[in-house]
Amino acid sequence: MSIKWIVLILAVLMYTLIVIFPGKKSFSSLGAALLMLILGVVSPWTALAELVNWNVLMIFVGSLVIAELFIYSRVPAAIADSIVTHSPNTGIAIVAILMMTGIISAFVENVATVLVMAPIALALCKKLELDPSYFMVGLAVMANLQGTATLIGDPPSMIFADHSGYGFNEFFFFGGKPSIFFAVQIGMIAGALFFYAYFAKKSGKKVTIEQEKILTQVPSVLLILMILGLAAASFIYGGLTLASGLLVMILAVAGIVWYRFIRRESGTKVWELVKGLDWDTVLFLIGIFVVVGAVAEVGLLDDFSVFLSGLVGESVLLGFGIILVVSVLISGFVDNVPYIIVMLPVASKMAAELSLKPELFMFALLIGSCLGGNLTPFGASANIVSVGILKKQGVLLNFGQWLKIGVPFTLITTAAAAAFVWLIWR
Repeated sequence: MSIKWIVLILAVLMYTLIVIFPGKKSFSSLGAALLMLILGVVSPWTALAELVNWNVLMIFVGSLVIAELFIYSRVPAAIADSIVTHSPNTGIAIVAILMMTGIISAFVENVATVLVMAPIALALCKKLELDPSYFMVGLAVMANLQGTATLIGDPPSMIFADHSGYGFNEFFFFGGKPSIFFAVQIGMIAGALFFYAYFAKKSGKKVTIEQEKILTQVPSVLLILMILGLAAASFIYGGLTLASGLLVMILAVAGIVWYRFIRRESGTKVWELVKGLDWDTVLFLIGIFVVVGAVAEVGLLDDFSVFLSGLVGESVLLGFGIILVVSVLISGFVDNVPYIIVMLPVASKMAAELSLKPELFMFALLIGSCLGGNLTPFGASANIVSVGILKKQGVLLNFGQWLKIGVPFTLITTAAAAAFVWLIWR
């Protein structure tokens, strides 16, 4: 058996284990990566020095720390309370909270965003004697949607930026054209209208809730410095560079030092903050980088690109549609990180063979793979967290109930964002 077939079998086995045991995804990816090293497909030095993207990992970990401190500051909760208090009725208040969740998620990790907004949603539902199920689903899907919008919103965006040479600024404008950020905002507007149509009939009188007190503004300053710093690094160096990762990590370390010595939080709390970060995804990414590097090394990505190009032929619309639809369907059931790492070079090559700007197919891939996670209750980590929070409240949300919101929301937002990309980048 050739090494190409062995690598393919191992990659398929890894994906299968990730689907069956999503809670052990880091074990699956690291195990497959170790086998690639043992087989000599890639060397340990190549894996560590070339394949593992330490810059993406630094941005991911650093932004997680800043997100945790931002939540600790109570600023997001205070803003949400103010929105509820100043909204003319409950329907608008709910939609405003969902939109705010999305906006925060463009700069803060999706799960963290859901965790900070969930108590506000539950408190509002309790006052209104409203079933919290669909409000909680709304928090998750809006967070997933906006996680696509910026460099620091979600790991797939970071991976896309590294592959494409995008910096923070290029998510807004690239080559004189509005970029992926604006496509996502079109999707958000469509999603907000969908939720307003659902919650408008539940609109009641204006309500007030107890205003959350802000503990400190320092994490907000750190978050703003991270955004401005990434924008400056993008402008100065062009694209995603080591400067971006170092900047985010320096701010994260400064935040931890501030938390321990200025806020005088105990060493135990500092350890709990660091320990509570999403280290499973960090380990998962390390394994995936090595496995996908091995897959590329033996030529499997080139083979897949040739296969898809033959399927598409000369039809740009067919290629765009296949990438979009397949990405949505796969990401509804499979973690989108390994999928997007595999597919980015494939989408780029397909676009090149049709003499297109790569953004057309790569944006379709990014939109489909990120928004597709909204289809099912296990399509994204934020979804799983939302269902878990509901369960703790004694509310059981089954698969069918999720689909009632997840399917139409995914179809509407994906169609709106994809239409924008097609019109601007075709």
